[in-house]
Amino acid sequence: MFVSIAVDPGSEGRAKELADLLSQYGFEKIQRGLWESAIVSPETLDRLKRDLDRATDAFDRLRIFQFPLNGTLALTTLRDKKWRRIVAKAPAAGLPAAVKPAQKTRKR
Repeated sequence: MFVSIAVDPGSEGRAKELADLLSQYGFEKIQRGLWESAIVSPETLDRLKRDLDRATDAFDRLRIFQFPLNGTLALTTLRDKKWRRIVAKAPAAGLPAAVKPAQKTRKR
């Protein structure tokens, strides 16, 4: 699976520690604070998340993009030492990709 990790460390020391950890897992630095790998197994990603959880504190923020995860795009975030996950699924056949909010009617 393809995994991209955006890192917003709370300090320069933490940035170095997280960079070393991601390098150990085979991630390549693409841009400042952005790491990617196209060959991550689900088991390896689980271990990495545990290691990232141990290596971070409440001042660090992470965003992990995984594709494909059961045919979906998963976005996992770490903020204030709390993990959250959002899964984006493709729209069902025949439905629009985005639904616009209803327009307000004007009184005349």
